[in-house]
Amino acid sequence: MNATQIDRTQIESLVRQAIQQSLGGGPSVAADGSASPPGWVNGKPNLRVSISARHVHLTDEHVETLFGPGAVLEPEKPLYQDGFYAAKQTVMVVGPRRRMLPSVRVLGPTRSASQVELAFTDSISLGIDAPVRHSGKIDDTPGCVLVGPAGTVQLDRGVIRAARHVHMNFADADFYGVADGDMMQLKITSNDCSTVFENLLVRADKAAKLEVHIDTDEGNACHLDRASKVELTKSGCSCKA
Repeated sequence: MNATQIDRTQIESLVRQAIQQSLGGGPSVAADGSASPPGWVNGKPNLRVSISARHVHLTDEHVETLFGPGAVLEPEKPLYQDGFYAAKQTVMVVGPRRRMLPSVRVLGPTRSASQVELAFTDSISLGIDAPVRHSGKIDDTPGCVLVGPAGTVQLDRGVIRAARHVHMNFADADFYGVADGDMMQLKITSNDCSTVFENLLVRADKAAKLEVHIDTDEGNACHLDRASKVELTKSGCSCKA
């Protein structure tokens, strides 16, 4: 398989596996000694719903421009998905008319294209008409200026409102009867503000753990922090898993 045939999902899976191996990680083990799929508890998927706050992805080149020659991302906190982390570094994101967000966290590892992911209120604050896009789909999107301690980067594109999605491994996908690229539905039950989110894109690969990503505005709208129940179902299906 050559590089042009590897899509972004496959690349993420390879990155996860490589970093896990370098850290000495391995598959989880069930009570009977058999290997469990990543993230499973008591023989079934363990659903996690996370708020993905505004953040930035950078290329190696832009890391050096913003933080100095030879700079690399320094992991500060691991994310739920193995091999991914919040870096120690932050950048200022500057929009039109010098509107800015002062300290936006950089996530690692680095990517082939820099990208800024915002919630709707963030984009309003910056004065940027950021479209809803799935990560990596940055054609015909607006840009911004990134400011770091060592320099600035003018992005001609890459500012998006990240579309809601669900990470899962292939065993999770079989459990729910879905495949990579399908759409799912998430119901959040909270006191007086229960919410149903449609159009969750399935992003399935070998190493992922079951996790829904919604943005800050969506998390606040459904009062996720006080939710009493979360239900993930295949779109168009009345059953509940």
